[in-house]
Amino acid sequence: QVNFVVCQLFALLAAVWFRTYLHSSKTSPFIRHVVATLLGLYLALFCFGWYALHFVIQSGISYYIMIIIGVENMHKYCFVFALGYLTVCQITRVYIFDYGQYSADFSGPMMIITQKITSLAFEIHDGMFRKNEDLTPSQRCLAVRRMPSLLEYLSYNCNFMGILAGPLCSYKDYITFIEGRSYQLQQSEANGKEETKYEQTDPSPNMAVAQKLLICGLSLLFHMTITKTLPVEYNIDDNFRATASWPVRFFYLYVSLMAARPKYYFAWTLADAINNAAGFGFRGYDKNGVTRWDLISNLRIQQIEFSTSFKMFLDNWNIQTALWLKRVCYERATFSPTIQTFILSAIWHGVYPGYYLTFLTGVLMTLAARAIRNNIRHYFVESPAVKLCYDIVTWMATQVAISYTVVPFVLLSVKPSFTFYSSCYFCLHIASILVLLVFPLKRTQKGSKKHESVQPVWSRKLEEESLLQKNNYSTTNNSFSQKQEITCRYQALKQ
Repeated sequence: QVNFVVCQLFALLAAVWFRTYLHSSKTSPFIRHVVATLLGLYLALFCFGWYALHFVIQSGISYYIMIIIGVENMHKYCFVFALGYLTVCQITRVYIFDYGQYSADFSGPMMIITQKITSLAFEIHDGMFRKNEDLTPSQRCLAVRRMPSLLEYLSYNCNFMGILAGPLCSYKDYITFIEGRSYQLQQSEANGKEETKYEQTDPSPNMAVAQKLLICGLSLLFHMTITKTLPVEYNIDDNFRATASWPVRFFYLYVSLMAARPKYYFAWTLADAINNAAGFGFRGYDKNGVTRWDLISNLRIQQIEFSTSFKMFLDNWNIQTALWLKRVCYERATFSPTIQTFILSAIWHGVYPGYYLTFLTGVLMTLAARAIRNNIRHYFVESPAVKLCYDIVTWMATQVAISYTVVPFVLLSVKPSFTFYSSCYFCLHIASILVLLVFPLKRTQKGSKKHESVQPVWSRKLEEESLLQKNNYSTTNNSFSQKQEITCRYQALKQ
């Protein structure tokens, strides 16, 4: 863990140097790719030793699969291989070497690399095999129109900015950044017309980086001072369960799980700051002309802590992973997309039984929360006072439901997880099942448009916002002009 933090701080300094001395206006994309890759592999080697070879092996074999299989089926083979390789590594780490330890192990970066391998394979398949009219708007804009070179592929997977903690980014965004075309902005004017503007100078990320480093410091301070005084394991303490009242138990459940979140805030915000310091992550300007550096941000803390629905929490927690699950699973699932997405999320996270208990519980909670929201929310939004009361009640219910759901994720094993749930008499499981029996769920329309017509667990609002205010996607095929890219996103927005 110390190695991890030291390497991330070194990566932060390297990012400033990369933006200053290897700026795209001074250096060729080839040099930027080489330096980003070598620095990334050096950090991985320093942090994990020879286990870092797994990153190169996984990426190399996946690239070989892409070349020999062809664009028609390579996305399936890459998906199975990358996820299978990750799972084998997680099994050996958990059940042979280090069960139950929250160490910064090599499987963490492999989770991010697995996301990149699979998402790129699907994007190449979409861009080089599928017909344009068969793609959803987001698939159409993310589609990659030519096979990347080996250097581009390794740079995307193993660059120093994201090799240790991510976050996931699209291949086209990364190539745009490396080639220095990420500041050609698309903005939407008040009349709905699209206008392309060209910046003469790169906007500075210094303020955004400073703000994120401040959040990192506060999160680390909270984690080191408060988190250890509120252990999640105390929820299954025999004396506590025997003596504490139900309100006290649920209050402690909430605060103990809230105290467990700052370590994720620290790691993800620091990773975001590193990318920003290198000049990556610029999303454009808001309507007031203020720069936005949240293109690949992984969380929104305020929305997480004040979320009033299960969906709102998921939309703002581990954002890039949620988008990955949506793009490679939810949008492409032929049946039960919500269940398939949660199962994939559990497999990707690891092999601890607690992960599967959490995500299976999450399926129930998500469906129940969706049913309640669809059937009763409209009764409480007319009056501001009534809506305020509704928001307070739903905030409390959401925070308790989230905490209840993720306890096994922290406890990891089956026995303590069932001890917790049995001590609560599986109350929220039973309540969710009753809700699903009482309130009807809106049926998903069949056909190719079902994912555009039904709001998924992973926020469509986030996707639409990305399509509107995101930087101009670069295309890796020079035959696609900037005008075609803008038209693509504008049509997507209209749909």
